[in-house]
Amino acid sequence: QVQLVESGGGLVQPGGSLRLSCAASGSIFSVNTMGWYRQAPGRQRELVATITRSGSTNYADSVKGRFTVSRDNAKNTVHLQMNSLKPEDTALYYCNLRYPGQSQGYWGQGTQVTISS
Repeated sequence: QVQLVESGGGLVQPGGSLRLSCAASGSIFSVNTMGWYRQAPGRQRELVATITRSGSTNYADSVKGRFTVSRDNAKNTVHLQMNSLKPEDTALYYCNLRYPGQSQGYWGQGTQVTISS
């Protein structure tokens, strides 16, 4: 089993920045993709950004140029640097770890990000 714990959420004004972190523990195999998804009230969970162990990244169009995903393989952590935040970025952000062939993988409990003036 894999456990994921997120941190770093909070309330920020539009245009501000936040950095989310996620630490994975448990039985972790080296080949995996880690990343972030988010879910706003009344909406489905959606991809934000993912990163493979080798560093290949994938971003939702809505966050390209504003968010940066990174990971530390030695520490089994993944981070999301969020800049130029907008009210529409408000959501519960979930950390995810997925092995090849898995459709869902493992999820954290989520960390709330609220963008409001």
